Amino acid sequence: MRSKVAGLGACFLASAVLAIGAVLPKIQLPANSPVSLLGTDYSDSNETARGGAMVVDLHAALTLVNSDQRRIRGITLVVTAQEVTPGGRGSVTLANLDVGPKESFPVRIDMRLLKPLQGGSGVPVLIGLDGVLFDDLSFVGPDKLGSKRMLTVNELEARRDRKYFKALFAEGGAQKIQNEILGIIQRQTQNPGVDVQMVRAGRSTNLDSERPVRFAFLNMPDSPIQPLEGSARVAGNEARSPQLEVKNRSDRSVRYLEIGWILQDHQGREYVAGSVPAELNLGPGQTSPLLNDTTLRFPSRPGQPLAIDGMTGFVSTVEYSDGNVWIPTRADLATDPRLRAIPSGEEQRLVQIYRKGGINAVVGELKKF
Repeated sequence: MRSKVAGLGACFLASAVLAIGAVLPKIQLPANSPVSLLGTDYSDSNETARGGAMVVDLHAALTLVNSDQRRIRGITLVVTAQEVTPGGRGSVTLANLDVGPKESFPVRIDMRLLKPLQGGSGVPVLIGLDGVLFDDLSFVGPDKLGSKRMLTVNELEARRDRKYFKALFAEGGAQKIQNEILGIIQRQTQNPGVDVQMVRAGRSTNLDSERPVRFAFLNMPDSPIQPLEGSARVAGNEARSPQLEVKNRSDRSVRYLEIGWILQDHQGREYVAGSVPAELNLGPGQTSPLLNDTTLRFPSRPGQPLAIDGMTGFVSTVEYSDGNVWIPTRADLATDPRLRAIPSGEEQRLVQIYRKGGINAVVGELKKF
């Protein structure tokens, strides 16, 4: 590495940031893998010694082949530079695929990973398979990252929304679909989204005085889970020690659910926030508390400090103990206009297609399924 810094400053710089060389990841696919490797390109990848760690800048272009007789709808790969070190692992998920038997498809991996400096150089980055979802909703893979649930939810939402858009096309042709897409874009602009972080209680980041806030809930008629009363101590952009109870009103046991949030600030502006996951063992008719000993933190948007004035929750995903998944129907989403401001993955994908290729490209995409 070249530098114009002289003397001790140059020596320090050379020891703090040391280029080690290229990265050659190792692909590890199981013996029964439904995908096989056709080609790789790691030419833009490198690893660098920085301080006391190795920084791996991985830029990989893989070409995989569907080795199964079923059509692939989604895949998750796990990338590991080091199992223990924070920042040593990552993953890449591709959803909304339609890959037939013996067809190939590209997978792009761009991420930065960390591993210990001692013994770090020469230790390969491992790229493995966490799972593949097929068109019959069957799944193959170790599923250590919960890929089966994530990919299944995405596929069910995609099927639900494609059915809806096809119905619009049957009613009013391409113009009807275009109107809906323009409405999605407008709602996204008017109702900006924010992230949500769930941390252990007590790790507060602001000194605002706390005040109690009761949660409101949107009731979806088809939801197997009914949120009951809830409240939290709110300070600034944090909801501390939330007290929330849910009831299983289905005839099947539930092992996982997600609660989405809609926030309101002091000016009456509303923000769509991400969902908070919860693992549980909830039998039919039973109730259970959620989110005990946690703090929900909603990072402010750039230039827009967020001060929570009200919170509205809704059930966005439910997984039963048998592995089946529930998601809201289009009728459920129509019960409150605020829910329409939360675009699904498929709606966002169709919006991107519209922006690149116009309405004809969207219609062509819908006809593929």
